[in-house]
Parts: sequence; C-alpha cells; structure tokens
Amino acid sequence: MRRFGRGAARAAVLIGIAVSTALAQQRAALSQEEEDKLREAQDPGQRIEVYLELEQSRIDQFVQARQRPADPQYDTGAYLNQLLGQYIALNDEMKDWIDYQYQRLGDMRKGLRALLDRGPRQLAELRQIQQNPDAYAADYRDTLNDAVADLSDALDGATKALAEQEKKFGELKREEKIQAQQAKQDIKEEKKREKQEKKLRKKEVKHGGVPEDPDQR
Repeated sequence: MRRFGRGAARAAVLIGIAVSTALAQQRAALSQEEEDKLREAQDPGQRIEVYLELEQSRIDQFVQARQRPADPQYDTGAYLNQLLGQYIALNDEMKDWIDYQYQRLGDMRKGLRALLDRGPRQLAELRQIQQNPDAYAADYRDTLNDAVADLSDALDGATKALAEQEKKFGELKREEKIQAQQAKQDIKEEKKREKQEKKLRKKEVKHGGVPEDPDQR
C-alpha cells in the first residue's frame, strides 16, 4: 500500500477545508426561497427540474446584466463571472443528484426528459454568449467555457441514464404485470378449489358420509 507523508496528509486536510468553504459559498449563493424549493423537491425527477429552473435564472440574470449601461463604480465583469460560477455549481449539484439517484434506482425519467429538453436550449444560450463577446468577456471567458463543457457533460450523462432507466423500469413494469397476473390466477384457482370442496362436502352429507358440521355427530 502506498503511504503518504505528513505533507500529503496536511495537504489533504487543507483541500478538505477549501472544499467545505467552497460548498458553503455555493449554498450561500442561493436565496432562502431557492433553498426551500430544493429541500421540498424530494422526488428524484422533480429535483432535477428545480435545478434546471435555478440554472435558467442565472442565465437570465447574466443576459440582463450584460444589457445594463456600463457603471464605472460597479464591477460588472466580476458579477457576470460570479453568475456563471453559480450556474456551474448548480449544474454540478444536479449531476451529483442524478448519480446518487441512479445508484439507488430512483425513478428520474421525468426529470431527465426535462433536462434533455431544456438543457440544449441553455447550451445554445451559453454558446450564443461565446459567439458575441462584450467588453467584459475577458473577465468571464474561462468560466463560460467551463459552463459549456459542464452542461455538455451533464447532457451526455442524462442521455445514457435515461436509456438505462427506460430499460430498467420497463423490465420492472413487465415483472409487476406478470406478478399481478399470477396473483389473479392464484386467486381464481383458490376460489375454484373452495367451490369443489364445498360441492364434495355437500355430496358426502347427502350420502350419509362425514357430516358437514362436526356438532351434528
């Protein structure tokens, strides 16, 4: 087994602290209303749709900020870069959610379909921004490129996940149908058996066989 020295261990701790701080900042970027929406969306597919809604809001805010008149007292470039960073953070959380639910067989089909419907439109908006740089482009160019790559990755993963879930849940549905049919057949056969036993008891009583009611002995 490979051993890590103290320096590597200390670096790992520092990385852990940095990651925790970054996650805290990402959560702080959400409004209370947005946090509530995510918390309340416990359905696997519904949570994906909420993430898509929040991501779209960041793109809309970005577009609106670009259209405002330049203000020398306001760092518009940094703000635009921050919005794209929030977009990436939300997209990464959504991918983590998809992976989590996929491993636990959560039915995400509705949400994945929504992602494959709305995602390409968001991707087109991001690429439109790339193709039409503004005075602040140098401040957010790298983050914008990351956003495009991150969303493209999410769409590729969602395509594969949906195909697998369609197959998996289709098989489960067929199994449930077979089980329901078998249960129905079992009930039918049990009723038939009870009916035959009842007829047999009546026949025995009529011919002086075993009494139908033990108390009549």
